[in-house]
Amino acid sequence: MVRRQCDRLFNMEPRTHKQNGLVETRLPIEGMECAACAIRLERQFRRSDGVTDASVNFATNEATVTYDPRSNTIDSLREIVDRTGFKVGAFDSDASAAPAASDRVAQTALSRFLLAAALSAPVLILSMAPALSSVPYRSWILLVLTTPVVFFAGRPIFADALNALKRGSANMNTLIALGVGSSYAYSLAVTIAPAGLSDSGLDVHVYFEAAAVIITLVLLGRLLEARAKSGTQEAIRKLVNLRPDSTFRFEGEEIVEVPLLSIRVGDRVLVKPGSRVPVDGVVLSGSSDVDESMLTGEPFPVTKRPDAEVVGGTMNGVGALTVRVARIGADTVLSRIVEIVREAQGRKPPIQRLADRVAAIFVPIVLGVAAAAFAVWMMIGPEPAHTFAIVVFVSVLIIACPCALGLATPTAIVVGIGSAATKGVLIRGGDVLERLQDVDTVVVDKTGTLTEGAPQFVDLRAQNGFDRSVVLRLAASLEQHSEHPIGRSIVDAARENDLSLMQASEVEASVGGGIRGKVDDRYVTIGTATFLESQNLKVSVIDSGGGLGRALVYVAIDDSIAGIVDLNDRIRVTSKDAVVELKKLGLRVVMASGDQLVAAEAVARELGIDEVFAETSPEGKARLVERLRKEGAKVAVVGDGINDAPALAAADVGIAIGTGTDVAIETADVTLVRDDLRSVSDAIRASRLTMKVIKQNLFFAFAYNVVGIPVAAGALYPVMGLLLNPMIASAAMALSSVSVVTNSLRLKSRIGR
Repeated sequence: MVRRQCDRLFNMEPRTHKQNGLVETRLPIEGMECAACAIRLERQFRRSDGVTDASVNFATNEATVTYDPRSNTIDSLREIVDRTGFKVGAFDSDASAAPAASDRVAQTALSRFLLAAALSAPVLILSMAPALSSVPYRSWILLVLTTPVVFFAGRPIFADALNALKRGSANMNTLIALGVGSSYAYSLAVTIAPAGLSDSGLDVHVYFEAAAVIITLVLLGRLLEARAKSGTQEAIRKLVNLRPDSTFRFEGEEIVEVPLLSIRVGDRVLVKPGSRVPVDGVVLSGSSDVDESMLTGEPFPVTKRPDAEVVGGTMNGVGALTVRVARIGADTVLSRIVEIVREAQGRKPPIQRLADRVAAIFVPIVLGVAAAAFAVWMMIGPEPAHTFAIVVFVSVLIIACPCALGLATPTAIVVGIGSAATKGVLIRGGDVLERLQDVDTVVVDKTGTLTEGAPQFVDLRAQNGFDRSVVLRLAASLEQHSEHPIGRSIVDAARENDLSLMQASEVEASVGGGIRGKVDDRYVTIGTATFLESQNLKVSVIDSGGGLGRALVYVAIDDSIAGIVDLNDRIRVTSKDAVVELKKLGLRVVMASGDQLVAAEAVARELGIDEVFAETSPEGKARLVERLRKEGAKVAVVGDGINDAPALAAADVGIAIGTGTDVAIETADVTLVRDDLRSVSDAIRASRLTMKVIKQNLFFAFAYNVVGIPVAAGALYPVMGLLLNPMIASAAMALSSVSVVTNSLRLKSRIGR
């Protein structure tokens, strides 16, 4: 019960997002059996008034629909699902809904398979063993054993095929039902009236073993497929299970264990040594090393002291922490990561369009091929021709499998995006994965990306006869109105010098340039040389401050340069390795910085970056990206998602470096949860591996059907005397889907290592 209550903290059904007047909702779908089902439902959504986009994911059994709420509602979407022959799952599910649903499907598939296998084994033995061919009432015994296999264990297959027929459509179950039904019906007629069929010159052999074994093998394939599909949800399952069921809350002087559901923002909780942090919050007291690898992929624990932020689901070390709750439920970092990953897994890459088009017409084509093969072999087949034709007809229907086509792309996307998330790389969809694999140029911001992004005040050098303390006081008084890290460092320096700050007025800030305003009846301007010159202030002194990563900020009072602020933004210890890794992947690395050229070039030399664009405004970075793209480059931009937003939006792929607690950077296609440029290489490798697996899957799915269907139709019989047994066809059909999903599951170890 506690687990269920905790799960409701993730409650997001119906999960909707509103943007530009449109609503995007995600619906769990029950009853889809093959790729053709997903394609059919997707088409029905798209035909509905007010629906602007729809995507149905066969791998996760979810539909994502974008619609105009003035023309459509959740209830009308439900009606579309019902009308198409499926059902919308329960709305009270949570972030673990998809993995839990996959587990339930696998359990049901196991039960049906065990029943079918238990009854099919004696059917197969009794049919194939020559010594048992004279057993009294043999056909009736086979009928009794086969009937529950076909109509109880296989009931969902026939029920879905019947529903499809009522709607005037066909799917994978239609093929299976026709094949098995043909074998069963013919065998039933032989059992009931053998003499009549014999007098008509027809073969009186029964095919109960084919009907029973085909159903059993189909169920085995669906069991293996269900388990494999459940495995694709492992990343989501692991993330959800990081949340503890309960926590310890301070209630007055007592510490009481309570369900997580009862926790509210502002509560104080105790995080014991060796336990998981239950919520997002701020440390009030205590000190400990916290393992945040589940969030960032970073193997080294992070020391937490008072005022440090902690994230729910991370593992506490040996110290006890008292934490004030800051976020709960869907607002927590963990919930947001789960939501981003689930949404991304449902977005299709363009490469899937071909598979969708084929799957949409696949079943009618197979029915046509089976009917044509039946007719041909009835006319020219060896005697008994009707038996030969029936075997061919059943084999073609059984071996055909659009499921492999339908699973080829989405299973790889689910595993690839989920595995990348466990390394702190949040990729926002299959379309992003496909674009990311083609990237050949990476444009990297300097401040906050290659460097730590926290400029440290080194010194202020007064100019033109101004007093240093006066300049620092005026500059800090203006910068206290800024949230920029440079401004904060100047304010901190003034306070360390015990300088009292004054109020500023007429404050105007320029993103990536500087700030100006009026302090103590004097106009103060602070910023880069370019910014000051844009304000008609001549900058005659330009130097690097004498150190690697050093930057200069100029302070002007009224019309004169009054001081130069030396700042030091240290290069991240991982940046050099990151640049080396990017170059090993064959990528061109370009630095684009708003900093002065001398400081930018110094950092570039240290890191081995050959192309540098300095003193570049946010709009200038976007123009640089557009120019590179016009030259034919596939560009990824890496930045902090704030000043770099225009460039991120202009790139083929925008990659935003997060901070571990801010993972919803909307301008980016990829978010790196840890502020480490090495994650860019992880993201690109994940995209390349995933797209490679998708192509392998699609090749196998197409090749399987291109080869399998003609063989089943008897194409090799005239030259090799080879005819495919329907039971072998059913085994091949079952293994086709399983092999595709299993190939996708390899990504877990290859990306996650």
